[in-house]
Amino acid sequence: MLSICTGGAGYAPRFPGFTGGFMAIYTIGDLHLSLGADKAMDIFPGWENYVARIEENWKNTVREEDTVVLAGDISWGMSLQQALRDFQFIDALPGKKLLLKGNHDYWWTTRAKMEAFFEENGIRSLSFLHNSASLVEGLWLCGSRGWIFENGQEHDRKITAREATRLELSLKAAGEEPGERVAFLHYPPLYGNETSVEILDVLRRYEVRRCYYGHIHSAGCAWALEGEQLGITFKLISADYLRFCPHLVPLSGK
Repeated sequence: MLSICTGGAGYAPRFPGFTGGFMAIYTIGDLHLSLGADKAMDIFPGWENYVARIEENWKNTVREEDTVVLAGDISWGMSLQQALRDFQFIDALPGKKLLLKGNHDYWWTTRAKMEAFFEENGIRSLSFLHNSASLVEGLWLCGSRGWIFENGQEHDRKITAREATRLELSLKAAGEEPGERVAFLHYPPLYGNETSVEILDVLRRYEVRRCYYGHIHSAGCAWALEGEQLGITFKLISADYLRFCPHLVPLSGK
C-alpha cells in the first residue's frame, strides 16, 4: 500500500517525470538507522516500520539533483564499520546528502577518516557539514551539532562554547558570493526554559533568519519552538515529527 508523505508545511511531493525547474533542498534529522547494529527504533510508538517509510517517502520526494541535509543522529553504529550498512542505505537514496553530527553519532571521527572510509567503500553521495558551508541554489547551508545548557554543569558550559565556535566557523565559511545563510543544528538553541545563549548570539551576529533543528521526539515535540523568535524562524525536523518525510527548505526565506 502506498503511504502518503505528509511532512507538514514545506512538503513538496515529487512524481515520475516532474522536474519543477530547480534543484530543491530538503532536511530531516534523527533517522536513527540501525541496519548494522542491534538498536532498531521500531519498538517505540510511531516508529513502526520506519526504515521502509523513510525509503518510500524519500523516493517519492527527492530527486537525484536535490540536496538533503541530515541533521544528526543518523546511525546507531558505534564505529564507521558498524554504521556502513546505514551509510549504504542513505547513499542509495536519491540526492546529495550533507551530514552533521548528533549526540548519538558515536561512529563520528575526524573528517579525514570519515571521508577516507566513504571513498574506500564507494559511498559517493554523502559529505559532511562540519566547520564548513555549502552553497546550494543561492543558499549557504551551515551548521553544527549545537548543545542545550540543561543541567548547569561546567562541562555543559564548555561544550556549548565549543559548539558555538564550530557554528561560527561554518557561518564564516560562507564565502563572499551572495546568499542567505541557513543554519542546521542537531540540538534546539531554545527549548522549554532552556536557552543556548552562545548559539543564539552566533546566529544573530551572522544574521541567520532560518534555523532547522532535530533531537526532540514524541511528547517533547509539544514544547518545541516553531515559528519566529528573536528574528529567526525555527523549525523542528526530527524524522518522527516529519512522519519520516524530508522537509522542503524554501529557496527564499521571505
